[in-house]
Amino acid sequence: MNNKQIYAALEIADHEIRLIVGEFFNTRFNVIKVERVPCSGVESGQIIDQQLVSDTIRKVVENASSKVGAAIKKVLLCVPSIDAERIGVKVNVRVDSIDKKITILDIRNAVKKAMSTPIDEQYALINAVCVRYTCNGITTRRMPVGEISDELTVHLDLLCASRQIAFDYVTCVENSGLQILDISLDSFAIAKEACLFEQAVDQNVIVLKLEREQTSLALLHEGRFSSCDVIPHGIGRWIGKVSEKVHLPLDVASRLVYFNGRVEPESCKTSPIYIWSSNGVTSTISEQELCDIMKEPAAKWIDEIKSASEPIVSSMKTSVVITGEGAEIEGLAESLAKALGCSVKRYFPETLGVRSAALTSALGMFYVYADTHIALGETDSCVDLEQFNKSVIVKPIKTSDDNTITNKLKNILFDNKEKD
Repeated sequence: MNNKQIYAALEIADHEIRLIVGEFFNTRFNVIKVERVPCSGVESGQIIDQQLVSDTIRKVVENASSKVGAAIKKVLLCVPSIDAERIGVKVNVRVDSIDKKITILDIRNAVKKAMSTPIDEQYALINAVCVRYTCNGITTRRMPVGEISDELTVHLDLLCASRQIAFDYVTCVENSGLQILDISLDSFAIAKEACLFEQAVDQNVIVLKLEREQTSLALLHEGRFSSCDVIPHGIGRWIGKVSEKVHLPLDVASRLVYFNGRVEPESCKTSPIYIWSSNGVTSTISEQELCDIMKEPAAKWIDEIKSASEPIVSSMKTSVVITGEGAEIEGLAESLAKALGCSVKRYFPETLGVRSAALTSALGMFYVYADTHIALGETDSCVDLEQFNKSVIVKPIKTSDDNTITNKLKNILFDNKEKD
């Protein structure tokens, strides 16, 4: 990617709409704008109010467009991995070039041929991922561009999502007036952003995406996406428990859980962390009290994750990565590591402007599309580049001698002497 391209990644989460606008410029990625707007039109990954979701998407895009200074017309869409299925295919293509050197066009032909593979009608093809390449009897994970061979074999994974879920998400986006430039499973996008496929070459990697209403468990095995399961237990239960016990609004309870909650009560302090007044009565809550309330739902969540993960963890070396909104909670990784007996860590993006675990899926969409651009040769921008370039025009800086730092210092000194 040598030219500047502006993209917008959209995720319809279970309680909010997330949008990241960013640019690739000379292989570097920069975040331009992030928008997060609450939305109650999704329940456990299922869209229950299409009109509300479409209206919220429209609002998010309008907010971002006004700040960016250019109209956002297309998005990279992230869809949940509920009932996701992987189909492995092997495609053979003839190398037609005169010198018999493999080119990127041969790989693109293989991908397009694989995408025409018939799949069950209950699924929709989301991603076609090149896993391995074989030429001259040698198998490699890198593209064998430039190698001399009569034939190329490409091993691909076709990642499919529930047709109904994918259709509902796409419909909401299109009803908001946007086009979809590319689409991906959220767990696949997370693995791309966190470079987890490389870690999963010689071990299992379980990706836990802890959100408000559910937790998804994606398994990466032998450097590939393997499967995904969903547990209908999210951080919302913990927030609801806090709200019920101390009679606080859900939005206040959520902030307390995310920024003050801990899963290990023994390390908590007893000093107040929040004070409020209701009907003339002043109340306080300490970190210890907050953690005591969270202890029961957190323990249940850990038990559910342990039950779902134990067969995988016991089969071979396994590491667990926690991301999503719930990854903000302190002590979660340590408690889960004790329960599972394996390495558990939280993942936070390191890109400036999006250092929140909740944005991992949306951020990963940029890298998914970057690979798609290489594999299929398709590239486009999500915003009106002409409008964007006009909005970021910078006036040239004067380079006269009077404007140098040395002359400015001289002027200050001389002015002070005249005043004396």
